[in-house]
Amino acid sequence: MALVILSACVDVKDGICTTSCPVDCIYEGERMFYIHPTECIECGMCESICPVDAIRYDDEVPEGEEAYAEMNMAVFLDADGRVTEPGGWHKGMEPVRDAPNLATLTAAREIREEAG
Repeated sequence: MALVILSACVDVKDGICTTSCPVDCIYEGERMFYIHPTECIECGMCESICPVDAIRYDDEVPEGEEAYAEMNMAVFLDADGRVTEPGGWHKGMEPVRDAPNLATLTAAREIREEAG
């Protein structure tokens, strides 16, 4: 069971979750944060402090958020599909590249919200 960051984090980037992580496994992306799937020790500190309630265990992802959970793994995969091991995030580090489908997912979510 891994922790993942969901759509509520997109374009918020408060970053308080990074200060509570004892192993620095939460990486800043271009538009949101991502939890590294193998560096995370699943302590839940980030989940308890997230101001937008965007962090869940992967077996507790609400319906419609599955693609965001999958992106948490995808941003850490190399060209051969292996998980990269960056070694921990620190402030000032270059952001990881967002998953290519983030813009599409975000646009679709905004359309659904406008339609009400």
